[in-house]
Parts: sequence; C-alpha cells; structure tokens
Amino acid sequence: MPKFLKSIAGFGVTFATMFRKANTEQYPEQPKPPAPRYHGRHLLNRHPDGLEKCIGCELCAWACPADAIYVEGADNTETERYSPGERYGSVYQINYLRCIFCGLCVEACPTRALTMTNSYELADTSRESLIFTKEQLLAPLRSGMTPPPHPMPPGATEQDYYAGKITAAAPAQDAPSHVHGAAVPSANSAPKSGVGS
Repeated sequence: MPKFLKSIAGFGVTFATMFRKANTEQYPEQPKPPAPRYHGRHLLNRHPDGLEKCIGCELCAWACPADAIYVEGADNTETERYSPGERYGSVYQINYLRCIFCGLCVEACPTRALTMTNSYELADTSRESLIFTKEQLLAPLRSGMTPPPHPMPPGATEQDYYAGKITAAAPAQDAPSHVHGAAVPSANSAPKSGVGS
C-alpha cells in the first residue's frame, strides 16, 4: 500500500462515523435503565423478620481500596438485638466522594448484608450529603418485618437465619421494643422509607 493511502486508511473509522445519526440520550427526562449487574449505590439488607444482616465485622471496610467505608460494631443484648449474631453495625458510613464502585466490599461481606443496586443518581451540591449513613443505606421494612431491636423467634438460632428457616417475623417479635426509653413503632406504623431518603 502506498504511503499516502496509509494516512487515509487511518482516518477510516473517523470518516465512517461522521455520517451516522447521533444517538442522543434524553437524560434526565428519559433515563436509560442500566445493565442488570450495574454497580450502583449500596444497600444494607435485612433478614425476613426485619433484623439487620450486618454483623459489624468491618471486612467491607478492610477490603475497600479507596478507604470509603467506616464501620463501628457493637454488641447485641437480649433487650436490644439488631442482628442475629453477637454483634451488629452500630455505625455504618460510605463516602461516595471516595467510592470507586468496584464491588470488593460486596465480595468481602460474609453475611450478604451489603449489595449494590442499579441506582446511579448520586450527584449533590455538598460534600457532606455524599457521606451516606446507616439510616440511608438500610433496606426499607417490607411486609412481615418488624423494626429492630427485637428478639429472635423463640427457639431460633443464628444458624436458622442463614439456613433460610426464618421467613417472617414471629408474633412474639411484634412486641414493642424500647430504644433508650422510646418505643419503636410496629411494622404496620413504621415508615417504608430508608433507601433514597
């Protein structure tokens, strides 16, 4: 091939795309759904009875290459139980100014407490609002769930949760629990917010 034709061949891709119709996304009026396995905003999951899956082990924070996750674990008690295990995550924060959405935190979680959703609209006007707290990350209460703290079902063990034997809150778990002297509302009166609030 002559030397001058090599230069023209190099612009072949450019010339081929010059006359194609532009594909303009009408965002945000018509947002395009992301791929099913898109790594978006995080979600802290619950067990079917409403107890939290997070056990405050901090493995997600250790796995994060951007140091975007901060976790403080605390001990469960018989009067205040937030998860089936010995501990729960009392403080959970994700700094989305640092997060690179790699998913290593999800892989490190031993209880499948942390997953990633398809939500990608995280832009805001202040740095503080991009540090998400546990209340913002927790999955909303669904039908059949009781807001923690509350005890495990009578006779149930931690292993029963991971074996899939707990499918909803037992009647004994519906008794109002108290946090720092304030009554916690039942599942029927609990707000359904939590994600996206």
